[in-house]
Amino acid sequence: MISELKDNYGYLFEDALLMEINSVGTFKEVPEGYQLMNIGDYIKSMPLLVSGAVKIMREDDNGDELLLYFIEKGDTCAMTLSCCMGQKKSEIRAVAETPTKLIMITVEKMSEWMGKYKSWQNFILQSYHDRMTELLEAIDTIAFLKMDERLFKYLKDKAMVNHDDIINVTHQNIAFDLHTSRVVISRLLKNLENEGKITLHRNSIRILQI
Repeated sequence: MISELKDNYGYLFEDALLMEINSVGTFKEVPEGYQLMNIGDYIKSMPLLVSGAVKIMREDDNGDELLLYFIEKGDTCAMTLSCCMGQKKSEIRAVAETPTKLIMITVEKMSEWMGKYKSWQNFILQSYHDRMTELLEAIDTIAFLKMDERLFKYLKDKAMVNHDDIINVTHQNIAFDLHTSRVVISRLLKNLENEGKITLHRNSIRILQI
């Protein structure tokens, strides 16, 4: 685990902190679609992503989901930290977008390292900043972009986190993520294909303009 830690976090953390993470962290490897956190859960630890990507979702009163943002290797989720430190129930759902490797850090160590390591403090504060920026971007997307623009941005974001211009996803799953209907998504995807931005295949989409 120490080699993967150094590859992904060596430029951020000093050797002493890396060794502590290696000593006390719990390594997990999860498949695509694995639910790491659910709404209403009490969170006891925070993830450091070693590889893969995780999507963060919100849910309305009717149980419909909305994609907020992705976290990738070298990242953590500041909203997880907020739940941990405040001993509050989670207000988000975290699902592995791809096969993912991560290291779980307990709340006790997170708090201890805030005072012990300046690099850890900077990392957590930067994570808050990054996630807030992404939340504002998500709000802007919903408020100011038309659904076809939201859809194309969503497709490009998924392509980037998967590091592949081919996305294996159904029209229904896209509709769930964007909080709309499958019929609307199917129609807009066909429009994007006619515009030369994507190519549609059975349960997959190739992005032509990234």
